[in-house]
Amino acid sequence: MELRDRSVLVLGGAGLVGLAVARRVLDHEPRRLILSSLRDWEAEGARDELVREYPGAAGVVEARAGDLFVPDALKDRPRAEVLGDAAARRQLVDEVYGELTLEVLERSALGRLLLGERPDVIVDCINTAGALAYRNAFASAQELRDRAEAGEADAEAVERHLATLYLPQLIRHVQVALEGMKRAGTAIYVKVGTAGTGGMGLNIPFTHSEERPSRVLLAKSSLAGAHTLLLYLMARTPGAPAVKEIKPTAAISWKSIGVGPVMRGGRPMARSDARRPLGLDEAFGEGAADGWSEVEGPLEGVFLDAGENGLFSPPEFETLTALGLMEFVTPEEIAENVVREIRAHPTGKDVVAALDAATLGPTYRAGVLRSRVLDHMDALQREHGHASVAYEMLGPPRLSKLLFEADLVRRLHPTLDEAAALDPETTARDAAALVDADDDLRRRILSIGLPILLPSGDRLLRGALVKVPPEPGLPPDHPRVVDAGWVDLRPANFTRWRDRCATLRDEIAGRPGLDQGSRADHDHGDETGAVRPGRLAAWIFRHEDRGERIKR
Repeated sequence: MELRDRSVLVLGGAGLVGLAVARRVLDHEPRRLILSSLRDWEAEGARDELVREYPGAAGVVEARAGDLFVPDALKDRPRAEVLGDAAARRQLVDEVYGELTLEVLERSALGRLLLGERPDVIVDCINTAGALAYRNAFASAQELRDRAEAGEADAEAVERHLATLYLPQLIRHVQVALEGMKRAGTAIYVKVGTAGTGGMGLNIPFTHSEERPSRVLLAKSSLAGAHTLLLYLMARTPGAPAVKEIKPTAAISWKSIGVGPVMRGGRPMARSDARRPLGLDEAFGEGAADGWSEVEGPLEGVFLDAGENGLFSPPEFETLTALGLMEFVTPEEIAENVVREIRAHPTGKDVVAALDAATLGPTYRAGVLRSRVLDHMDALQREHGHASVAYEMLGPPRLSKLLFEADLVRRLHPTLDEAAALDPETTARDAAALVDADDDLRRRILSIGLPILLPSGDRLLRGALVKVPPEPGLPPDHPRVVDAGWVDLRPANFTRWRDRCATLRDEIAGRPGLDQGSRADHDHGDETGAVRPGRLAAWIFRHEDRGERIKR
């Protein structure tokens, strides 16, 4: 995609890499360039810096701010403040752990940003793994255990711990990003990821003062890997944007070099001095404050600004980037790869494309054997008289539900032509009679946890196990529950099956034949005109549920 006259959103746009990407994007004259950052002063400062460098971009570059991992109502509040507010904390936990709905999407800071700005291109330079992993679930878990042992593990303690767990937050972040981009019509999403260790192994000597390797650092790496695989799956999702990830595996430097106050978190580092030696027995007790005093003026020195990694002294930078240690890569090199990928010039550095090339997909041999396997199992079923429809080990229960309903249609209307002309009322009545008369069929359905909703809709049969029970706050027969895992014998459901069978029959009849080339898909058993439960369920998943695989 050409960037000229496009709308581009850079998440983490005030950071080291985000600014480098923004500069390269401006070289291609976008219509809008939106910089999103955690804090107002960061986003506005980055915007002003770019406008000074690119005077013609005054009406192009815009600033947005806020925490994109929380609901929009909380995005401008410090996390510690959110966790200290019972109502805000509960909202945060509810939004992470609840079901993703349109309302949740629209309430989230990221979702609202995407739906409001509707960018053509997104470059995500947020260190997502670092932002989530450095909340330190290990320390939180120990604190929760200590409070539990003291009998103080109340709802606040549980919610605070839940707010540190990485994967639920990453999963919700990816869900919101995908749904938001699909609704916004975003065409390309490029993630600037991380390996968590700057490309070093588990022997990395730069730790966080814990054991080596650091648990917190490995949590960051684990989360970065999980994020990459979720992006790999996002790229295989119909309706998703083109998804790419550039993953630097070295220290990223540098933004500037200067002399003056040493800043940490936007504030000058205070100085202190010792008043007197302290005994080891008092140095860390209540009287320790008497042993030191604050010194006027901030800590100052020569520094290299490494962006989100903070300020390094000359020796620190020399050690970190030394040959054989973390070494380093410049943000401009990363930005060049990002923009080249956006403009469809392959760099060889896209991790998603690399996974596509390296993973093992479906094979020709397996495809050839599939028909032989299906024929053999069909023969065994005829030989032994077993109605082996579903065992509910693969999941989801919806698959088993569809297979048993399709099998009932097959028993009553063996061909697609007959099924396409079925009478729903008669079929519902006949299906109920068949379930009542065939003990083996009924037991097979109930034993794997599927209730059978009878034609009247106000009564059902159930066994000891129910895989999909009614949901609190919803009617027992709510469509979401029934469709997820109940065998539904109501006439309205057989109307759906009639329409499905008619559509599939017409698709098979209307597709080009093999003598006309390889344009159409031809599946096992289509030529027989028979109702095959597995074929019907696959068609439903592929077309009705929009679950089609788009990469092999």
